[in-house]
Order: sequence, then structure tokens, then C-alpha cells
Amino acid sequence: MAATGMNLRGVCCLLLCVITAVLAGRDFYKILGVSKTASIRDIKKAYRKLALQLHPDRNPDDPQAQDKFADLGAAYEVLSDEEKRKQYDTYGEDGLKEGHHGSHNDIFSSFFGDFGFMFGGNRQQQDQNIPRGNDIILDLEVTLEEVYSGNFVEVVRNKPVAKEAPGKRKCNCRQEMRTTQLGPGRFQMTQETVCDDCPNVKLVNEERTLEVEIEQGVRDEMEYPFIGEGEPHIDGEPGDLRFRIKVLKHPLFERQGDDLYTNVTISLVEALVGFEMDIVHLDGHKVHILRDKVTKPGARMWKKGEGLPNFDNINIRGSLIITFDVEFPQTQLDEQQKEGIQSILKQSSVQKVYNGLQGY
Repeated sequence: MAATGMNLRGVCCLLLCVITAVLAGRDFYKILGVSKTASIRDIKKAYRKLALQLHPDRNPDDPQAQDKFADLGAAYEVLSDEEKRKQYDTYGEDGLKEGHHGSHNDIFSSFFGDFGFMFGGNRQQQDQNIPRGNDIILDLEVTLEEVYSGNFVEVVRNKPVAKEAPGKRKCNCRQEMRTTQLGPGRFQMTQETVCDDCPNVKLVNEERTLEVEIEQGVRDEMEYPFIGEGEPHIDGEPGDLRFRIKVLKHPLFERQGDDLYTNVTISLVEALVGFEMDIVHLDGHKVHILRDKVTKPGARMWKKGEGLPNFDNINIRGSLIITFDVEFPQTQLDEQQKEGIQSILKQSSVQKVYNGLQGY
């Protein structure tokens, strides 16, 4: 009897867990693979990575591909919106049932452009006879801080979109040869323009928000393509929109490859007796500098791993290279001070003339 009661309690607990899971709805954090404390940048990065992997066009043999992609879009739509995320964290998915749900394809295209051109072969493999609108190249200025840590930049674009309009128009015009019989054994061949009748269209501006990911270590002049987001063509496909990266100059650091260069000015006393200090890095962390020996003007210190992340492998980082400048005192020394310095340093005169440019 006791065993039966225990079994009954176990079944009840199992049913309770199942019912709780059903009422709670989908676990959007698990779908995106992020923690409940994830930042909006982490959520966007996770979506961008998974969207390419799970897109149905990339998984034609997976019968659940469409559902997985829809779940991913729903998770992003909720967790990327501050108000929806609060409702979800408090009430679960059930608390969002009455809300408006956007198109998952619209979400995808905001990161990559027109998904219809993404997986059906690249642009070079498309039919060359299909006319295309012009490509658009826009310079996107990014800071060195964004290159170091990565970021997502929202770009609002007014895109002209072709919409149906009343009436017909001539389209797909082409040159064709027409043969006319003039008499027995006599023919005339002429070339004429032949067009089809197509529905009329008009261009209407639509506001689109594009999400451009500034990847860690991105290089100057690199381009991020958004397929099908360029100029439209009423008889063919739209061109592409490409964002060209322009890394802005930084007041403290200079970039060379994955290395960062900076200069530090120290006093003559610090150059002679040593010093320690902190340099605030691009993400706010501090790089500690300790010198317990004489520092000559122009001396350099290498801090390995404190440079920029490598674009191809962010686990590899360049170096921070620090050049020291020595600031000499502005006041003039009296005879007693001069004698005191000479007695302390005990350094004889060194007056050597050489070709510094050749390194002698």
C-alpha cells in the first residue's frame, strides 16, 4: 500500500512538472544559448550566429528546420525588446500571447539583407541576363573601442521598394529579327524592338533598421554586405548595400595590424629612479606599468596580449607597445645643484658624433 502511494506521488510530481513546462512556454534564453543576464549585444551576437546555421534554406533535409528558425526569431524578438523581456521574465511566454509578433524573415533580413538571395548561390552565380540595380557603398565610421570589444550598430535606411500601381507598362524589351516575305523567293529581315506588358509599379520609400555587427578586430576598409538592400530595378533584382569600415583615429592609441602603440611622458626623476603607473585600456581595464631601472628617452616596453584581437581568431591578440618620453625640468640649476648631480651620477662626458639614421 505504501509503495502504491509512493508511485502515485511520483506520477503526480511528473505530471506537475510537465504541466508547468507547458504553461511556461519556450525557454527563449536556452534557444539563443545565452544566460538570463545576457546583454543586448550578447543576444544580437547569438542570434546572428544561429540564424545562419538554422535557416531552413541551409537545412533542407531537416523537417524541423522551419520550427527551429521560428523559435529563434521569436526568442530574439522578445529578448531584444526591453519591455517584452521584462514581461517574459515575469510571466513567461504566456504573458506575451496578446502582443504583436513580427516576421522572423524581417528580423533575419535586418542582419543580413534580403534572405531570398542568401542561399541560392552567390551573386556571381545568378543569371547574368537578369538586370540588377546598382550597388550602394556606405562608409561606416567605427571607434577603436568598438574594434577592440565589438559592437552592433543600428542603421536606419529609407529604402525605395517597388509596389504595384494601376495600369500596365512595357517591360523586358529586347531586339528580335522579323522575316517578311516580299514575293516568291524574296524575303526581308528587319530588327525590331519587342516588349512584354507587365503590371505597372511605383517606388515607395520604406524605413528599414539594419543591424551591422562590428566584429572584434575588424580591419579598415573591410565591407559588410547586405544582400538585396541596394538600389531597386523594376525589371530585375535590387543591388546590394555594402558598409565599408572606416576606423576613426584615437587620441591615445595608434593601430598597426593587431598591435597598439601609445606614448607615455615621464619626468626626469621617474626616468632615473623608476616608477609605476596604470594605463586605462580601450575597454576600461587597467594595464599596470612598473619600471625599477633607468628609462631612456625613446625606450619601449612590450605588453603581450594587450593589443587588438585578431579578426580571424579573437583568442589571439597583438601587443601594446609603449614608448617613453622624458620631460626635463624647465628650471635652471645653480652651481651647487650641478655639482651635486655630478657627484651622484659619477658619469664622465660622452660626446659622440654618429649617423643616427644608419643606426651606428
